[in-house]
Amino acid sequence: MGGIEQVINQIARGCVKLGLKVDVLSLTANKTPATIEIDGYLAHRARLDFQIASTGFSISAFWRFYQLVKQADIIHYHFPWPFMDVVHFVTRVTKPTVVTYHSDIIRQVHLNKLYRPLKGKFLGSMSRIVATSPNYVATSTVLAKFKDSVKVIPIGLDKSTYPDVDPERLEFWREKVGAKFFLFVGLIRYYKGLHILLEAARGTDYPIVIVGAGPIETELKAQAAQLGLSNIHFLGFQSDEDKVALLTLSYAVVFPSHLRSEAFGVSLLEGAMYGKPMISSEIGTGTTYINIADETGLVVPPSDPLALRQAMTFMWEHPKQSAYMGQQAELRYKKYFTADRMVKSYVDLYRELQDSQ
Repeated sequence: MGGIEQVINQIARGCVKLGLKVDVLSLTANKTPATIEIDGYLAHRARLDFQIASTGFSISAFWRFYQLVKQADIIHYHFPWPFMDVVHFVTRVTKPTVVTYHSDIIRQVHLNKLYRPLKGKFLGSMSRIVATSPNYVATSTVLAKFKDSVKVIPIGLDKSTYPDVDPERLEFWREKVGAKFFLFVGLIRYYKGLHILLEAARGTDYPIVIVGAGPIETELKAQAAQLGLSNIHFLGFQSDEDKVALLTLSYAVVFPSHLRSEAFGVSLLEGAMYGKPMISSEIGTGTTYINIADETGLVVPPSDPLALRQAMTFMWEHPKQSAYMGQQAELRYKKYFTADRMVKSYVDLYRELQDSQ
């Protein structure tokens, strides 16, 4: 699962535990869409017909959504997904609505200009808009227009849903990548700043493990070869068990995302959940709500390889301070970012909206 899919799963399974009935509608490229049960909720998959600018469209989703809305009390959207804005208005939803605002639209500048009127109408029609961090509310020009409707509910994770790791698996990875390394986990996309991380690694011998796959993976491997980096381990996609094994073994988590497309950083939060000190960039989003500078880790300017290298050097050479920051990161996770806390906030919001009808 990617970050948003992980969040939806955590909300849905948490709501089921509290006695709510949950249906999730998404799209699938599978030729035979089906409804399946996942963690106590129903996942309905409409067939993906085509994509434009990473946005999926589906003719059958209109009817499926309309059927689900008839039996629902609350409709919960996840933004951005422009197709669903259209579905919302075509099916004439009149029930209470919540939208979790995950990110501004950053890259598709020209298409965003065309989309802006629909986006404004959609967000303006919502009963409540949920932002995932106060940092994002403070820096989003879009959310500023709807501040009276905005509520902050940070993303939360349930550690008990992550697999336990077999000692043999830990030993396998220890032999493969060593006992002390920096770890990045995530989809390999343009805004993740991995090209900056590779530049920062020049002149160092710190082992860096990169877990994940994505559209610029080949490009990054070519950059690493050009820079003559022998300390970078590209591991590609890994199972949840292997990801947890690497999180457990890692010395620190490095998260160099340099653009606001990185609106929160679920992988960064996983590092905090496993008690790891973190290095991230100040981009005015939830990454700096998770990682507090000089408390849970180090925060550097975006797109600054030298500052990133200096942060890595400090952590590598100061194990006691790094371990303390990791402890503080785990404490912050337990205080603000558990799935139970997130789910309770959403359920309270659902009930508030239902009672106001």
